[in-house]
Amino acid sequence: MKSPSALLSKAGVTAMLGLATLYTLLPLTWLLLSSTKSRADLFGTNGFALGDETHLADNLGHLFQADGGVYLRWLINTVLYAGVGALLAAMFSVAAGYAFDKLAFPGKERLFSLVLLGVMVPGTAMAIPLYLLAAKAGLVNTFWGVFVPGLVFPFGVYLARVFSASYVPDEVLEAARMDGAGEFRTFCRIAFPMIAPGFVTIFLFQFTQIWNSFFLPLVMLSDQDLYPVNLGLYVWYSSALTQGHPEDYLLAVVGSLVAVAPLIAVFLMLQRFWKSGMTAGAVK
Repeated sequence: MKSPSALLSKAGVTAMLGLATLYTLLPLTWLLLSSTKSRADLFGTNGFALGDETHLADNLGHLFQADGGVYLRWLINTVLYAGVGALLAAMFSVAAGYAFDKLAFPGKERLFSLVLLGVMVPGTAMAIPLYLLAAKAGLVNTFWGVFVPGLVFPFGVYLARVFSASYVPDEVLEAARMDGAGEFRTFCRIAFPMIAPGFVTIFLFQFTQIWNSFFLPLVMLSDQDLYPVNLGLYVWYSSALTQGHPEDYLLAVVGSLVAVAPLIAVFLMLQRFWKSGMTAGAVK
């Protein structure tokens, strides 16, 4: 029989987990309920109360028709920024992490120290330097001005080195080299399939980071056709507050709900790989 202190400890942990779950789900619940309301119900009812009727279909139709259907353009931009950008960033990170772990070259640890330094620098602090570099290269207010910075992911390189040390035995690589395989072929045919869970984990981290990115696009872009979803929703929300367009507030609410859906879908599809990858990193 468990002691009273153990039961109290378990009850406390359960209560904390319950509060954390509630804290996580309440904003999403409010967003879902608010997206089903008309503009009058949105401002005239409690945030967690249902409206008189469900207007979700009408709100979605209005969302994708507003301003000439610009929201769909923002959504496509975000998929390109986050989807393609995170895929390439994960590939580069895995290759770099593998090289730092398995290959010997001059200055390896010093270079890796620079990678760790990049992990500690917040992304917002890099926005202005990136803008100045993009201005020199003529990339300001272009697709590439937002896309290219997303390819660099220092934390992904660090994780990839951990995953490489956990998943890829040195003996297997030595056997491949003795059979005549070059370094590139050894990485592609042997090491990369072993690091696949780590690759998915890094992809998910970077996908989420780019999808939620706001400050860099705000600094870099002025053309609304190049905006990601977050920046476009901010424009609608600001319009509702400062220019007296309450219909834009409802657009921002419904657009936020639609913007969350791809993140949930990606995590659900890749959670099996993500869980195994996180477990390996934690054990190491």
